[in-house]
Amino acid sequence: MAVAARQGRATASPLTSSPVATTTARPGFLGGWLSRIPLPKWALITIAVAVVVLLLLFLICIIRCCCRKKKPKKKERVSLQTVGNSTMANLVQPEMEDLERATEQIGRGKLQYSLEYNFRAQELKVGVKQAAELKAMDSGGTSDPYVIVYLTSDMKKRYETKVYRKTLNPVFNEYFTFQVPQAEVPDSTLVMQIFDFNRFAKHDIIGEVRLPLATVNLQHVIEQWSDLVAARKVKEEQLGEICFSLRYVPSTSKLTVLILEAKKLKRMDSHGLSDPFVKVHLILNRKKWKKKKTSVKKNTLSPYFNEAFVFEVPFNQIQNVDVVISVWDHDKVTKNEPIGKLFLGCRATGKQLRHWSDMLSNPRRPLAQWHSLQPPDVVDKALGLKSHLKLPLPHR
Repeated sequence: MAVAARQGRATASPLTSSPVATTTARPGFLGGWLSRIPLPKWALITIAVAVVVLLLLFLICIIRCCCRKKKPKKKERVSLQTVGNSTMANLVQPEMEDLERATEQIGRGKLQYSLEYNFRAQELKVGVKQAAELKAMDSGGTSDPYVIVYLTSDMKKRYETKVYRKTLNPVFNEYFTFQVPQAEVPDSTLVMQIFDFNRFAKHDIIGEVRLPLATVNLQHVIEQWSDLVAARKVKEEQLGEICFSLRYVPSTSKLTVLILEAKKLKRMDSHGLSDPFVKVHLILNRKKWKKKKTSVKKNTLSPYFNEAFVFEVPFNQIQNVDVVISVWDHDKVTKNEPIGKLFLGCRATGKQLRHWSDMLSNPRRPLAQWHSLQPPDVVDKALGLKSHLKLPLPHR
């Protein structure tokens, strides 16, 4: 009996212990999986929290994006309702500036003209033949047209036809001759402007024809029609260009100005040429200080000088000095006329200031450069000279 009881206890103990083993197996499995990660528990908790936070932020972003997409639709509907009329007006009706530009180019008429260039005499003969379908400028539906003809290379020399009363289809048949050297033909543009004559008010321009001579074959006589277009605004007259070099040596206080050459100078004489020479002025503290000039070159618009002038300018005064270079047309009978000028110095601007700065930063080195001439009154105003008294000049 005792033996049987012991055997019963031995067999009962495994049965009672088996359910305990099964209940502890599940947490042991999760703990075993987590134990494989080589991180402490606090790190795992931190990662879990961070993942949750990121998920929340991701959801918030999705919600906001959806809301933003929905709101503009409402705003677009409102804006289309409020601005719909103006938008449709812009699509249907063009801007007033576009309308004005379109009307400027339409309905001005056309002009017939002829061109003949004499290579031996170097003359351009322009024939103003007739005009047709001109724009009516008077209240009665007609115009009083006449034509002005000139070349952009010599805008002072202009010809004009007779005035024809109350017609939109005038016949002129008038011829004009321009003295144009063959080398300057490619740089010239023929301008023919038709005006409406008005006795008691300013003459109104009907339209113009601009013909760059570089685009025309002058080997034979040309006769053609061209449509009139709106007249361009008057551009600043081209006075020419001049090339010179500057050199300053601080140790000897010597400023050297070498006048090399000029080109495309403005025509000043009746025969279409000029007698140019160059003046070099030094201005100290806005007062005329020293001046020198080149020799006169006869009958040319592209003179070559190659003349150097040396001025003594102390280093402590170089910042207060302006160099004024002016081109003049020599005339034996009347007064010499200025063609154009420019000035360099610390008060200058643009290309002139850069040339002056390069000279100061490269002592003892001559620096040559081309410059465009400017109207004399513009340069004089920029200089703002205090006095025009003549000072004693140093001997050359």
